[in-house]
Amino acid sequence: MTILLLGSGGREHAFAWKMIQSPLCDTLYVAPGNAGTASIATNVAISPTDFDAIKSLVLDKKIDMVVVGPEDPLVKGVFDFFKNDDQLAHIPVIGPSKIGAQLEGSKEFAKEFLVKHNIPTAAYDSFTAETVEEGCAFLSTLKPPFVLKADGLAAGKGVLIIQDLAEAQEELRNMLVGQKFGAASSKVVIEEFLDGIELSCFVLTDGKSYKILPTAKDYKRIGEGDTGLNTGGMGAVSPVPYVDAVLMEKIETRIVKPTIEGFQKDGIEYKGFVFIGLINVNNEPIVIEYNVRMGDPETEVVIPRLKTDLVELFLAVSNEKLDQISLEVDERSATTVMLVSGGYPEDFEKGKVMTGFDTITDSIVFHAGTKLEGNDVVTNGGRVMAITSYGATFPEALAKSYKNIEKIHFDKMNFRKDIGNDLL
Repeated sequence: MTILLLGSGGREHAFAWKMIQSPLCDTLYVAPGNAGTASIATNVAISPTDFDAIKSLVLDKKIDMVVVGPEDPLVKGVFDFFKNDDQLAHIPVIGPSKIGAQLEGSKEFAKEFLVKHNIPTAAYDSFTAETVEEGCAFLSTLKPPFVLKADGLAAGKGVLIIQDLAEAQEELRNMLVGQKFGAASSKVVIEEFLDGIELSCFVLTDGKSYKILPTAKDYKRIGEGDTGLNTGGMGAVSPVPYVDAVLMEKIETRIVKPTIEGFQKDGIEYKGFVFIGLINVNNEPIVIEYNVRMGDPETEVVIPRLKTDLVELFLAVSNEKLDQISLEVDERSATTVMLVSGGYPEDFEKGKVMTGFDTITDSIVFHAGTKLEGNDVVTNGGRVMAITSYGATFPEALAKSYKNIEKIHFDKMNFRKDIGNDLL
């Protein structure tokens, strides 16, 4: 098979790394890819949201399958674009339909879906610029801290958690009237705060049956001790040690099953990943959010733990035969630590030459924000590289990642040294 993978981050490098191990994958193209995917596949300088250019490439290279990494092309309807085009309709796209992608594209749509299908979630209401003062009044009925979520896509930065009522009301006005997050915050969801431990549940579905992938926990804040600004993710651990069989059973029966059944009841075509962001409150799982793709950097610990052929899984998804495949998982723990540019998640410089990563042998190096300049690999984003390791325990895996990070150098390199500490 000739496969096209859309995206350019660490998630996509991890997908590519796994897919080229499959005997079913003859040729892999990545659009646009990064320096890491360039070393194992063929990068093509096309944006994942330039559907016309993607069509030309797919027809030119006789692509047999398209795997979508990031959320943007899904929310913009890449699945429907293929389905409704006579020349492309026979080519499977791994990712949900445009309406399915609204689970991530609109916080309000997701909350309405959760309530409709009796899936446990926090109490909420949503507001626009016209109803901003009603929103301020609603805030005064809640206990702090206050959770404000931009309705649309805001690159993982559209959620604010605020202790002070007056500050929360001011931020609500900033989001709705001042357009703090642009069009993403033209509507804002206000939610009750839930106090517990977060975890991520990843599901692969063909729309009827599903497989639950290994659990993972990521670390969003830039600073150690979970302080500072939110990032796209600074590291991850899999499996999550406190998730036992009892909690997993609750997650499956109360959340995963009704989600997949909800797709069928609502006529939502969904062939791809469902990322369910959960919070464990007194051993009761509650949904915080849906994403319609794999998380990053969680992919860099979940995919390395899959023993099953990833391309075989994708084929089963496209043929609605996922129930016929058994999922095999590596018993070892996997951890990843993200190396980021100095200044990230605020202003940072690109183009820093990277050295040492090619000398690493007992960890897997997943490129994220990197590109080739001549013979050099240089930084090309805020999150630059993920260093993934296996271990009998997650502290053992982390020790390997941190030891190997000592070999890697680029100007102003930054990383968290406390990944997993909260789980010890």
